Amino acid sequence: MFLKGPGAVIGHRGQTRRPKDVKFMHYECELAVVIGAPGKHIARADAMQHVAGYTVANDYAIRDYLENWYRPNLRVKNRDGGTVLGPWFVDAAEVKTPVELNLRTLVNGRQTQHGNTRDLVHSIPALIEYLSGFMTLNPGDVILTGTPEGVVDVNAGDEVVTEIEDIGRLVNTIVDDAAFGR
Repeated sequence: MFLKGPGAVIGHRGQTRRPKDVKFMHYECELAVVIGAPGKHIARADAMQHVAGYTVANDYAIRDYLENWYRPNLRVKNRDGGTVLGPWFVDAAEVKTPVELNLRTLVNGRQTQHGNTRDLVHSIPALIEYLSGFMTLNPGDVILTGTPEGVVDVNAGDEVVTEIEDIGRLVNTIVDDAAFGR
């Protein structure tokens, strides 16, 4: 699990910085579950009642910053502008089968990743049960569910599109340090 500060999140058509010292930075197309009802110690059977809806997430990771494969640190994924959400929120009632959604990523128009939410390692109810077992989930909290295989290195100038069936198409651009005055 990764906790994120508010500066990590940006929206549709946002820019994500690739630091100049990085050798491998990749996207992660993920279904984002938005909590709508507060809860603690939520039973798996009741978990979906706490879901307000969904959005698309692109959660960038910089593998160069990984210190330990078994306990990844915050620097890998908790960077300003490294988590892209959007382009909009879709009410849970509008998504009949969140466990059967195709997702894909395109880099500069070329498909590099494809998967389906039925292949999630941990189900949405299991994630909600687990997280609410040690922390209160509140309306507006967002849970990212994981990404399929197919991540590739992205560079400044790349346009990355993450799409999830019935949810939306999220567009984001990679920029270099100069775009951020660094």
